[in-house]
Amino acid sequence: MQDLTLIIPAKYESESLPIFLNELSNLDCKKLIVLEESDKDTINSIKHFKDINILHQLKNGYGAALIEGVENCTTHYFCIINADGSMNPDYLKDMLKITNNKNLDFLFASRYEKPGGGSDDDDMITLIGNYIFTKIGNLFFSLNISDILYTFVLGKTSSFKNLKLKSSDFTLCVEFPIKAKRNGYSLGTTPSYERNRIGGKKKVNAFKDGLLILLKMINMFFKK
Repeated sequence: MQDLTLIIPAKYESESLPIFLNELSNLDCKKLIVLEESDKDTINSIKHFKDINILHQLKNGYGAALIEGVENCTTHYFCIINADGSMNPDYLKDMLKITNNKNLDFLFASRYEKPGGGSDDDDMITLIGNYIFTKIGNLFFSLNISDILYTFVLGKTSSFKNLKLKSSDFTLCVEFPIKAKRNGYSLGTTPSYERNRIGGKKKVNAFKDGLLILLKMINMFFKK
């Protein structure tokens, strides 16, 4: 797994990130933590870790963290995996194997693909919202994926960089697969079970971010 970099966006994760990094310690891959320079509590909580790199993001937002993280990635593959511990690193070896064997550009983990998919962190609002946005993505953009808002994604670094993504907020979740499909990149999915987050609260505001995501999809549909 030496050709893989884990892109780990972290925002106010001083409770979760040290525990999660301990879980990742036996993985022979690069780990890039992406966070805001002002987030001193999280930075101080991981000072004793030696096998990580820290990137202070230039723009605020979840999307910006992912874009800047992959832009600073030098390995052939990257994988987005959140600092809260909800995305299980036990899937990484199989995800890398599937991506290699099928020569995929991007492999999207899915909480709703059976058998094996599921979530301990989903609630009724996010479940319904994800269902609706995934249906829109598949119907209007021919994505053929089952979990459009889940950013547990492994892929080719060069392919991601070529997309020139712009969204600095959570709307990157839909800009990413839509642009990948439009640019002719190969997409795959694999079941994944989402764990309870280690600590802290969800960073997503279901109604506000849901509206922004809907508007982003409408904009991308009419602006081809």
